[in-house]
Amino acid sequence: MKVLGIVGMPGSGKGEFSAIASDMGIPVVVMGDVIRAEVQRSGLPPIDSSMGIVARKLRAEHGMAAIAMVCIPVIESQNAETVLIDGIRGDSEVKEFARYFPEFTLIAIDSPLETRFNRLCDRARSDDITDMDELTGRDERESSFGLCAAMDLASVRIANTGGLDEYREKVRSILMHETGVL
Repeated sequence: MKVLGIVGMPGSGKGEFSAIASDMGIPVVVMGDVIRAEVQRSGLPPIDSSMGIVARKLRAEHGMAAIAMVCIPVIESQNAETVLIDGIRGDSEVKEFARYFPEFTLIAIDSPLETRFNRLCDRARSDDITDMDELTGRDERESSFGLCAAMDLASVRIANTGGLDEYREKVRSILMHETGVL
């Protein structure tokens, strides 16, 4: 099984990347869904601070690769040649996936802070930020999980700095190359 992972700061374009992969028939496992489910089970409000509390708790209790370990059985259960993992947050997760899946490729998505902020404001998900200070705080929290170190481990990088059509074309090109589908 070929496993592709995507990593990037909040609002960089991971969700759009995943949507394109899904449209191409590639199953997507979203790591943030594991956190959101735990937030719900804990009875916490579905907001960014709750996501942070739960993510820190899981990692404190089970190590920095805790969320990756929870996702591995979900990935294995997919009946597909290629699976995409959305939302890797740390280098420990990258190392866990690479150890477990010999055909693992990490793709980093780069996007400027202001662009990401505007996207998050437009997206308006319940756990999204509402001001620039919140975004920089979220970036710092996720960097503390090893997100920047994870991005440095990527063998493929994509810049999401232009328009949506341009980004979609870049993503399709990467997915076709990585999966061998032409």
